Amino acid sequence: MTPISLVGPTPADHESSSRLEVLLREAGLYETSDELAAREDVLRDLQAIVDRWVKRVTAQRGFPDGMAEQATALLIPFGSYRLGVHGRGSDIDALVVGPSYIDRDHDFFAVLGGVLAETEAVTELQPVPRAHVPVIKMRFRGVQVDLLYAGLCLPVVPRDLDLRDRSVFRGMDLASARSLNGVRVADELLRLVPDAGAFRTTLRCIKHWAKARGVYSNVMGFLGGVGWAILVARVCQLYPNASPSMLVPRFFKIFTQWKWPNPVLLRDIEHDDGGELALRLPVWDPRRNPRDKSHLMPVITPAYPCMNSCYNVSHATLRTITEQLQIGNGICQQEILKSGPGGAGGWDALFQPFQFFKAYKSYLKVAVKVAGGEADLREWKGWVESRLRQLVSRVEMATAGMLLCHPNPKAYTAKPHDLHCTSSFFVGLSKQQQQPQVPFDLRATTEGFKQEVYTYEFWRPGMELEVSHTRRKDLPSYVLDQILPPGHLKRKRAAESSSSPPLSSASGDVKKVAAAGGTGSVPERKRQCCPSSRT
Repeated sequence: MTPISLVGPTPADHESSSRLEVLLREAGLYETSDELAAREDVLRDLQAIVDRWVKRVTAQRGFPDGMAEQATALLIPFGSYRLGVHGRGSDIDALVVGPSYIDRDHDFFAVLGGVLAETEAVTELQPVPRAHVPVIKMRFRGVQVDLLYAGLCLPVVPRDLDLRDRSVFRGMDLASARSLNGVRVADELLRLVPDAGAFRTTLRCIKHWAKARGVYSNVMGFLGGVGWAILVARVCQLYPNASPSMLVPRFFKIFTQWKWPNPVLLRDIEHDDGGELALRLPVWDPRRNPRDKSHLMPVITPAYPCMNSCYNVSHATLRTITEQLQIGNGICQQEILKSGPGGAGGWDALFQPFQFFKAYKSYLKVAVKVAGGEADLREWKGWVESRLRQLVSRVEMATAGMLLCHPNPKAYTAKPHDLHCTSSFFVGLSKQQQQPQVPFDLRATTEGFKQEVYTYEFWRPGMELEVSHTRRKDLPSYVLDQILPPGHLKRKRAAESSSSPPLSSASGDVKKVAAAGGTGSVPERKRQCCPSSRT
């Protein structure tokens, strides 16, 4: 793929890149040596637990003692850690590669999950066996770890296993292939970028920007770490000799102008050759797969089997991503590139947080409630979060696109009260410009969403969901406590009580959704144990 420019950085560009890196370090995007050592200790101790687990399972299968003693399973980190862009508080994505006789549901989730539950260093353990990519979530000595599993079609896992070889997929189930792809994609990304150092600094910058602007969340329909990494890698390919201070403005310029759904590719898509060695794993191909043709923002992983890393992106989230890219491009053009030679200043303006609760006057509040502890809330909230994309799509479809939705990836959690825990998500609402004053009745829409959420396989009494319309001035205190400076809340309430501003047109038009508030209609089979509390 031909570069756009081979021009390298000037001394002023180097100075601007240095200032950018200082800012990123001050923001906590780099670990100290002690923090890095602690992270390596976590991986080493997890490997020891995995080693004991695989030997135990091997012995229980009735294999000879010698084979049980030699049994191995590899623990391979991937994601931001493998790319070298992890920072303070970053999680660790790790893959367990095991032999053919290990069963994911029983041996990985039940047996290894049980071992982890009894491990003193482990807290917040949450197995998610039915996820698109099955995962065990936990904290290990305070570090968030997402543990995946891939089973090889081999009785023994070699210590020098080469995951770049496509033959590792032979006989592998689809969940294992998806899990394994995280490691392969990270390695291929680093192989395809011309300057790994410039790529890492630029990626840290873009991830920092995306989180500040509220467009970093794969599960919510924005881009996750892999999606942003591929976009940055593509810009690095187009400008192979550029420094980070040159790459960042070019990133915004390119993807502000990108014509979606044209795919972003780092290399040609690798297909099966059709011969005896064909693995027949699904590969992104809109010519053959109707579902792939419907993808709005194809950002294709560079390792076989090539997949769209941004398949969750919807019309609503693509609109928000595009708006934020345009704002970022404007800042780069007006603040950074015009601030002096090499754009040495202006970086602070790029990372200003998006003021979500100032951008709209009307919101949908999705309140997740449990009559239990934090573990139950974490589980129920994770399920609801994974379904919120459906609520956004339902609302925009029900209003024929006249009511626009902007989901906020952040959850706001209230302090537990009488063993009841509540966490809320918010969706900003606005109207298409120059739309007539047409009232929107979202009761059936929100009711359908709740019915879908309550089909959760592991639903238990006490898990409840409320969807209601709320105005900016009526936001819960536990939300305001987290978004306003200390002591500001009382002054804000006093000011609003004396002078209530008029609602935007969108606010009045969605007032009927309030009638769909409360826990809503729980499916009939669950009514007895989770009664509705309609208002």
